[in-house]
Amino acid sequence: MRRLTLWIFALLTCSGSLLAQQQVYEFRTYELEFFRPADVLHKYFENALIPALNRQGIRNIGAFEETGEALPKKVYLLIAYDDIQAFQGSKTALLEDAQYLADAEGYLTADPQSMPYKRYSTNLIQSTTGFPVLTAPEGEAGLFELRIYESYNEDALRRKVKMFNESEFGIFKDVGLPVVFFGSNIAGEQMPCLTYMLAFKDKADHAAAWARFGPHPEWQRITKLEEYFNAMDDITRVFLKPLPYSQL
Repeated sequence: MRRLTLWIFALLTCSGSLLAQQQVYEFRTYELEFFRPADVLHKYFENALIPALNRQGIRNIGAFEETGEALPKKVYLLIAYDDIQAFQGSKTALLEDAQYLADAEGYLTADPQSMPYKRYSTNLIQSTTGFPVLTAPEGEAGLFELRIYESYNEDALRRKVKMFNESEFGIFKDVGLPVVFFGSNIAGEQMPCLTYMLAFKDKADHAAAWARFGPHPEWQRITKLEEYFNAMDDITRVFLKPLPYSQL
């Protein structure tokens, strides 16, 4: 009995360790108000929030805006936590960080008319076994592609994630589609869905890589598998460029 108890404890410990390695991504969207300068927000990110998160051990924080002239303008923030506990503890850690509170004073004490946004939305995304951790792009990336795949129910989403884990990540690697992060959304909008981000040097690099994707023999094979039929029913695609203080 003692041996069985020890075996069960070891199994649970191992399982907990594996689960703890699943990163959780917070993806924030700030929709900016018309005719209001966004300097207070950018200064807050660059001089207060991102340095404070770095002190917590959180690295490779992404800050983006959309390419082109889409209105209303939006600012995006990508934060990768080691696990859900790190996400939960981060805000408490900020309030206990005297340096952060000093650096963020201009933002935290600003009047409502100085805020360039009304509210921000947050999506929480959990990484998968096929792509467990955020990976900063190699070399200079001037263009990022955010893609959200919606499914009609949870099982359809499970099948689409399986498709990525077992085949699509390999195809992406073959054709030059470098993934920054990937995961299933656990809270936020457009549920059930998955979200991932790709990095490119420029639009020409993006076009060339996607042109190689469709004809890839493995893609041609898996699209004919009945298991993956109706696994996805809508795609949202947003092109982003990094802000000067982005760490990606």
